[in-house]
Amino acid sequence: MDLSNFGKFPSLRDKSVFVTGGGSGIGAAIVESFVDQGARVAFVDIDEAGSKHLCESLRGQYGVAPHFTRCDVTDITAMQAAIDRIGRELGDIAVLVNNAANDMRHDWQDVTPDYWDERMAINLRPMFFAIQSVAPQMKRLGGGSIINFGSISWKVRMGGAAAYTTAKAAVHGLTRGMARDLGKDNIRVNTVLPGWVMTERQKKLWLDEAGEKLLDQEQCLAGRIEPIDVARLVMFLASDDARMCTAQDFTVDGGWA
Repeated sequence: MDLSNFGKFPSLRDKSVFVTGGGSGIGAAIVESFVDQGARVAFVDIDEAGSKHLCESLRGQYGVAPHFTRCDVTDITAMQAAIDRIGRELGDIAVLVNNAANDMRHDWQDVTPDYWDERMAINLRPMFFAIQSVAPQMKRLGGGSIINFGSISWKVRMGGAAAYTTAKAAVHGLTRGMARDLGKDNIRVNTVLPGWVMTERQKKLWLDEAGEKLLDQEQCLAGRIEPIDVARLVMFLASDDARMCTAQDFTVDGGWA
C-alpha cells in the first residue's frame, strides 16, 4: 500500500503500539499505518498464516516487520500475557487499538445462552481486559491512547445480528466509563465507528448487488470506504494531535449514520 500521500504524525515515532485482530482487513491497514509512522508495532490475531504473510510483506516494504503473536482474544490470560510481554520487549505500550471482532449474522430466534456469551467474549470482553492490562504501562509513560472499535450497525438498526450489535453498542459505555476512570492519568479513550468497509471478508460474504444499491442509497458520499480510511482516523486519535480528545465517538461511514 502506498501511504506517501497521507499525513505523518511525528508523535507516533518510536511509540509502542498494540493492535488486536491486526492480521487482515481494517486491522492490517492499522498495523501498516503505524509501521509507516515509525512506531514499534505488535499485534495479535488467530490467522497465523495471513499474519505472517503481512509481516513479511511489511518487512519487504519498510525494512521492518511488526511483532506478531498468535492469540485468540477470547483467551484473556493469553492476551494479557502477550500485552505484558510486548511491554517488556518493545517498551511500555502507549497506544492500544481494540479492533478484533466477529460480525457473523445470526437469527435471534436461534441464539442460545452459550452463543450469546460467545459473541460477548469476542466482541466486548477482550476490550476491557486489554485496557486493564495496558493501563499500568500507560501510567508509567505519563499517558496513552486507547481506541475501541464500535460499529454503525446498531445506529442504523441493522438486523440479523442482535448479539453483535448489542456488543458494539456496549462499547460506547465502556469507552465513556474508562475515559473518566483513566483521564486523571492522561490516558485517552475513544471509539471509532466504521461504516460498511470494503474488506475482502465483507466483499466475499455479504457484498452483492443489493448491498451496492444500499450503499449508494444510504451513504452521502458516493465512494466506498476502504480499510485505510479507517486507519487514518486511528492514526490521528493515537497521536498527540488528539491530546484533548477523549470519551468521544468518531465515525467513518461516508455519511450513512
